[in-house]
Amino acid sequence: MEITGPWDRGRVDEFLTDARVPVRIGCRTPSNAPWIVSLWFTWDGAVHCATSANADLVEFLEYDAHVSFEVSTNDPPYKGVRGRGRASVAPDEEKELLSALLVRYLDGIDNPVGDRLLRPEREEVRIRIDPERLHAWDYSERMGRGNE
Repeated sequence: MEITGPWDRGRVDEFLTDARVPVRIGCRTPSNAPWIVSLWFTWDGAVHCATSANADLVEFLEYDAHVSFEVSTNDPPYKGVRGRGRASVAPDEEKELLSALLVRYLDGIDNPVGDRLLRPEREEVRIRIDPERLHAWDYSERMGRGNE
């Protein structure tokens, strides 16, 4: 995996592990139109997301597994990581990844979102993005805040 920008691999891993914002994933539809979707994620050298087995994104990734993605701060100083890679989709029958994401983003599964997403009749899949290239950026110095 190629990494460019001001951060080394360790800083990229730290940022993506700690980030509590969605990853934005860009892909192509079967009509070859661009599409973007935001999903919760975890990072371990690959991006891991969960979504409904019936989501349009699943069909789009079956059509073309090449994706782009970005994780960035929503407030200044702006910084983040963008990249491209290949996505794969697999069943998450026990909803293990979804449960972990609910804990990561909402501090638990006992909430209205968890109740809705963890319904037994809802089929869930895992999306794994294996990055081929990453690029980090950090405007902390440019925005007068040092390296935060």
